[in-house]
Parts: sequence; C-alpha cells; structure tokens
Amino acid sequence: MEYIVSARKYRPTTFDTVVGQAALTTTLKNAVKSGKLAHAYLFCGPRGVGKTTCARIFAKAINCQNPTADGEACNECESCQSFNEQRSLNIFELDAASNNSVEHIKTLMEQTRIPPQLGRYKVFIIDEVHMLSTAAFNAFLKTLEEPPAHVIFILATTEKHKILPTILSRCQIYDFERMTVNGTINHLKSVAEKEGIAYEEEALAVIAEKADGGMRDALSIFDQAASFCQGNITYQKVIEDLNVLDSENYFNIIDLSISNKVSDIMVLLNSVINKGFDGGLLIQGLAKHVRNVLMAKDPQTLPLLEVSDQQRERYQEQAKKADTRFLYQALRLMNQCDINYRQSSNKRLLVELTLIEIAQITQPDDGVSAGRGPKRLKSLFKNLIQQAQPKTAVPQVAAAKPVASKTADNIPSTSSDPRTSSNPMLSSDSRISNNPIKPSTKLNGLGFSWGNLRNSGKTSKINPIPGVLDSKDTQPEEDRSFTQEELELQWLSMCNRIPERDTSLVGIASRMKNMNPVITEIPNIEVTVDNDLIKQDMEGILKGITKTLQLYLCNSKITLQIIVSDKPDKIKILTRREQFEEMSKENPAVEALRQVFDLELA
Repeated sequence: MEYIVSARKYRPTTFDTVVGQAALTTTLKNAVKSGKLAHAYLFCGPRGVGKTTCARIFAKAINCQNPTADGEACNECESCQSFNEQRSLNIFELDAASNNSVEHIKTLMEQTRIPPQLGRYKVFIIDEVHMLSTAAFNAFLKTLEEPPAHVIFILATTEKHKILPTILSRCQIYDFERMTVNGTINHLKSVAEKEGIAYEEEALAVIAEKADGGMRDALSIFDQAASFCQGNITYQKVIEDLNVLDSENYFNIIDLSISNKVSDIMVLLNSVINKGFDGGLLIQGLAKHVRNVLMAKDPQTLPLLEVSDQQRERYQEQAKKADTRFLYQALRLMNQCDINYRQSSNKRLLVELTLIEIAQITQPDDGVSAGRGPKRLKSLFKNLIQQAQPKTAVPQVAAAKPVASKTADNIPSTSSDPRTSSNPMLSSDSRISNNPIKPSTKLNGLGFSWGNLRNSGKTSKINPIPGVLDSKDTQPEEDRSFTQEELELQWLSMCNRIPERDTSLVGIASRMKNMNPVITEIPNIEVTVDNDLIKQDMEGILKGITKTLQLYLCNSKITLQIIVSDKPDKIKILTRREQFEEMSKENPAVEALRQVFDLELA
C-alpha cells in the first residue's frame, strides 16, 4: 500500500474537521446555507493553517447539489464525486507563484466566459496570489470587480501586505489564525491514536512548539519523530531527533541564578555548548522561558502560556520562587545580549557575562548605586577574598600605629569612616575598597609599606583625593555645613564616577557635568535643567544623587531640587555676512583691515 504523509492523509474534507478556525468555517457555512455568496474571497494567514484546504471545501460546498442543513457538502452528488475524484471541470486551481505573468491571467479570464457544465458556479482558486506581477494584478482588476454571475474567485496568500489595495477592496477578507499549542497537541493526539502510535504529551508539546503555529509543519515533524522513535514517541527521543535544547536546562539556570551559584551556571553552559548548541540559541530560549515564568506569576496571564499542562505546573512552581524584579532585569539583560550577539567577536564571553549578571541580580548590593541600570559585576571570588583576610589585621595596625606614626602617615581606622557608618547601602567589600589597609612587611615589630618608604621624612600634607576622606576627617561632625566650592567639587567627582558604575548613564552624567548646583539655604540644593526630559532622567536617579552628596559632604539633611529653566527667547542665526557686519560695528578696525587687504567675503 502506498504511504501517504499525515499532512495529506488527514487533510480536512469538511468544515467541521478543520482545526483552529471555528469562526471562519462557521461564517463560510452560513454563507452556503443562505446562498449569500460574494464574487471574490481572500484567505490570508501564516503557512499551514488551512487556507487552501478551506478554499477547496468551500468550492465543493457551493457547487454541491444537495448541501446539508449545516452548509456542508453531501459528498454523494455528481458534483461532489467529481471533485473528490479530481475530475471536476468547475473548480480550477492556479499557482500564482509559477503563473504570474499577464498572459497567464488573460488565459484565466478567457476561461471565465464559459459557463459551468455541472453545478452553479465556476470557482477559481488562486494560491500565493501575492506573487502576481503588478501588470498581472492590473489585468485582473476589471474581471475581479465585475466577474460573470457564474464565477467566484478564492484568493489565498501568506503575505497580505504585498497585495495591491485595489485588489483588497474588491474581496471579502478572511484572516486565518495561527494554531495554538494546545490545539495542535490535541490534533496530534488524534492522529497518533488513529495510527496506533504511543506518545508522551511533553513530546507532542515539543513538536507543537517547533511547528510555530502551522498544522502542516506539525504533522510533518510528527511523521519524522514517529520514524525515529519507531512507534513510541518520547520526550527524550524527540529533543534528540529535532536537536532541541532540553527545557530542563532553563529551569536549572533560573534556579541557580536565584541562588547566586555562578560557578554551577558556567559548568552548565559549558555542557550545553559542548553538545553543539549555540550560545545565542540558549539566550533566546532562556528569554522565552523567563517570559513564561513571568506570565505564570499572575492567574490572569497564565492562559498566555502555550505549553502543556505539565509544563504549566512547573512554570507556576518556579514563579513562586522568582521575584518579579529579578525576572524583569533578567529579560532586559538577555534582550541586550541578543541585540549585541551578532556583532560580538567573542560570542561565548558575551553569553557568560550575561549569565553572570543574571545570577548576581539577587545578590546583596555592594556599593552606592547612583543609576537605574543593573548592578555591575561583583567579584566571583568575594568569599575567597574574605577568607584570605586575616582576622587580626585590624589589631595589628592598631598596635603598630604609635610606632609607625613617627615615620609614616597615620592610617585612619576603617570603623570610623562615616561613609560606612552612615550609609547602609555600603557593604563590607566597599568599605575595604574605599579605605584599603596597605599590606606591610614587619621588621622587628615596625610596619613598613611602599607608601612609608616614599613619604618617609616628608612633613608636607598630602592633598586628599576627591571622594576619599582625609585623615583629619575620620570623625567628622554631624551634619556639618559646606561651601559652594565643596559642593561643585563633589558634584563633578560624582559625575565622573557614575559612568564607572553604570555605563547606561553616560549620557546623563555628561549633561550633569554642565549643570551648576546652587546652595539656596544649607542644606538645600537646587539644580537647573534645560527641559522636562532631562528632569525625568535625573529624577530616576535622584535618590542616588542625594545619598552621594549627603555622604561626601557629611550632611544627612541635604535635599536636592530639580528645576526646569524658563525657555530662552529664540536666537536668530546670523549668516556669515551678517556676523561680519556685527563685528565691524563693534570694532571698526576689522572693516579697515578688510579694505587694506582688499578682502572679499566668500
């Protein structure tokens, strides 16, 4: 017996057997029952959703001599029998992809003059109609608008936007929908039962997702999987046959990211790449997975998940563990990675950095954040660094301080730094980095460092670095006053530090450098901006700016107000000649110089 692929063997022959297009089939059946038929129809939609199939069923139904009460063809009359046996002279199919010239359309127009030999109508089904040339469309226009009473045109296309508006205005348009995953799974189940093939629902879900809304594609993939699995379609065999990345990897990556286990994620990424999967494909699949987890957090958006029931339960379980803020930031990071992936020369490194940042979203902050972007990469070896620090480091410095002070700088105590005591946003790592304890080599109980050797014998005071407290300020007064010069200095220092902490704020940082903060009344500060857009950008990081100024100006009551300046009067742009005339009026020597050298304006 000749083998027929499932896409042809189980092709619908009635409106009731069409999957996923209930609204359209009901409309067509009602048109057949009432006899209110248009002279031209346009069926449009993605591939493999039943456009040509519905066109054939509709053509058979309108020529049926004894239609049923539901508007279906009877399949018993001579017209239906001739159509089923592919010998009907009243239904013509034309492939516009290969018959797209004016001559082909003229030949078609000549056939419309001949009335049907059996039945009421001559039906012309033109598939892929968007492939017709512009001249062919124009030759088709008049006949399409006013065809003979016995002619009906059914046009089918996957690219509606390529059809001329003059053609669209002459047709009844039916937009076919993509097949849902659940609808595809149910249809594959029925096909598998008819074929006597065992299956796992998760395996059919993978096939449905791979088909991307096309039933014909789903049936073709189903045949391929059935051949590979030898009559028992399992999940593992399907992902192996289709070379699909196991969704278990995505669940594991998110679980590890929530737990900040960067090392485990790197090992998992390496195993995925060693299996032959592309890093960009992993990022795309992970972004889709995170989107599904986000949809699973709310019962209202849960129906948007096009997955099997078992997968939906797993998404709901992970959604309970994942914070919404974490999911939002992870999606943004993966979207940025997807945009930069093609241009990157080191694609694997880009993917690794993205996964590291995702894994550190839920990690406690380790510094003052003045921006709205994601946290910068934290040290992967923070625990190792903390373990390596000797517990007696502070007492040793304290003990050596009286001796070292005779020959070296005084080292301020870490615990007395107001930046760490007044700001809870600074972690232990930031205190170490902002006020480092220099390693020293002990000789006979005396502590020496490279700074001691360089500065020994010098009594001149070292100017403090902007943003780092001087030794005399290790115990500042509470809420001390500050001058306009100090404010401008710390403002500029802050603007220079912002791009280092968040590269997405380079633009606003450069604008802030040109702004002049003014002390209205200590500790109140005002800054004037040019327009509302800049004000909105600065308000997004206003809290970080205020905390930074409070920290470095040693005043916790500082407030910052952003004011939009009045729009300046329109300035007339002068031409070169007008500029020269203005200069000549202000300085007659310019005109005298021009006359002496006999110069002319270009």
